[in-house]
Amino acid sequence: MGLVQKLQVPHDRTLSYSESFLQNEDLLPVPEEKRTWGYWNFIAFWIADSFNINTWMIVSSMVQLGLSWWQAWICVWIGYGVVSPFIVANARPGAVFHVTFPVVARTSFGVWGSLWCVFNRGAMACIWYGVQASIGGSCVLVMLRAMWPSVNNIPNSMPASSGTNTRDFMCFFLFWLISLPAIWFPIHKIRHLFTVKAVVVPIAGITFFIWCIVKAHGVGPIIHQPATLHGSALGWGMVSSIMSCISNMATLVTNAPDFASRARHPSAAGLPQLISVPLGFSIVSFFGVIVSSSSQAIYGEAVWSPIDLLGKFLDGEPSHATRFGVWFISASFIIAQLGTNISANSISAGCDLTALFPRFINIRRGGYIAAIVGLCMLPWNLLKSSNSFTSYLSAYSVFLSSIAGVMITDYYVIHRGHYSVKDLYRASTDGWYWYTYGINFRAYAAYIAGILINVVGFAGATGRTVPLAATRIYEMSFFTGFGVSALIYWSLNLLFPVRGASECARFEEVDVSSATMSMGGEDIEDRTRDSEELDKKSVVSEAVRSVRSNA
Repeated sequence: MGLVQKLQVPHDRTLSYSESFLQNEDLLPVPEEKRTWGYWNFIAFWIADSFNINTWMIVSSMVQLGLSWWQAWICVWIGYGVVSPFIVANARPGAVFHVTFPVVARTSFGVWGSLWCVFNRGAMACIWYGVQASIGGSCVLVMLRAMWPSVNNIPNSMPASSGTNTRDFMCFFLFWLISLPAIWFPIHKIRHLFTVKAVVVPIAGITFFIWCIVKAHGVGPIIHQPATLHGSALGWGMVSSIMSCISNMATLVTNAPDFASRARHPSAAGLPQLISVPLGFSIVSFFGVIVSSSSQAIYGEAVWSPIDLLGKFLDGEPSHATRFGVWFISASFIIAQLGTNISANSISAGCDLTALFPRFINIRRGGYIAAIVGLCMLPWNLLKSSNSFTSYLSAYSVFLSSIAGVMITDYYVIHRGHYSVKDLYRASTDGWYWYTYGINFRAYAAYIAGILINVVGFAGATGRTVPLAATRIYEMSFFTGFGVSALIYWSLNLLFPVRGASECARFEEVDVSSATMSMGGEDIEDRTRDSEELDKKSVVSEAVRSVRSNA
């Protein structure tokens, strides 16, 4: 028993048994002193997040599909331009009420029903952590080769059944190891990492961009390569490319409240994200296509992976200047992969695992658990079977889009911005989010419907013969999943109104529980009727303080 108590995170021991499964320090609304993310922090975050190897290579699949480079680049602009409003929309409740994704999910799926959504997101975050760490290991290899070329000739002492070799595993483990200190920092302080990344990595990217053009004496032949698709095939090729950009962001759409909960003002998580997402990802993908085109002029074949291209620069007898340039760029890509892994996977897994086991896990512990899972899952084996792995990852966006469809519809259409913050942390039958035994079956019916419409198309993506219409529906899986789940959820709420719906006649971002909660023995007077004349931020802050003082 003593060991169990030592493993528990700090929490209020006066909580009831059920309440202890709903709250700890990292699940409660973020206190004002930890709301440190301003406008520039969100801009830096997305600039930093866009500079990664996956974004650099995203145009490659589009060009190989048969699009010209400028058609592919238009798809990138449209895809990320379309997905950014979804990020802003789902981030809004986190920015206004300062709660993370697992808590926001309780408003639509129920205090217990939300756990399935949280588990799905948390499990995939752990898997992706390992995959991104494996890519980061390849960056470490190139950096070490630039310093010590003999690293490339390290003898292998690992069995073939391991799926890797001594050299590659060493590099993977080094990247995994240097990532551990970054997990230690809380969300309100990790913004400094993204600021550093937003400065260093773009400098390296621009340097690489110019270097390749100079080395190739031009931009290469891909720029002049016409599209091989025409007519409807070209149209659907562009649709598929646009959707691949949107699907890549499905995870960040879903867990947008995690970072928005640290916003100083709700507006900080609005326009900065709306602009910086399409701008950052489009610029990085442009760098990627020009560098790859230049590589074809240099080597006679297009090298889409920037790490593989840097490795080619080290072949033969490179000069000291070349080795230094490769070292600087590869070191910057290590920072890029580290920042991406922290933002998209470590923090997300930490928030989700905190909600699953709040008595024993906080965000920091959850991040380290994700790192351990990422190491133990041997991610290099997943990357070897890239086709099947990519198919299953694309299907994962269907699950997330259905979750996002329910969450966004609930906030803007059903509850119209109204929250009962107190009810988010108690399993009481009279609470707004109790629904039916803590589960909102309306949300689950909508969630399953959003998945089912894409099931046949997913079977086609795995190699089975399916009707063309099913394939087309699946190619637009984010919108079909989101749209169907949103429509079903709205319809079911019309037929079976939820508790508190009568109090949400118009859109108003206010915590209704602040009207009845007490703080320090003094009742907080009812402010909801005169909310037009109130500072909404102070109302929410008052409710936040009340919840935290009662916890």
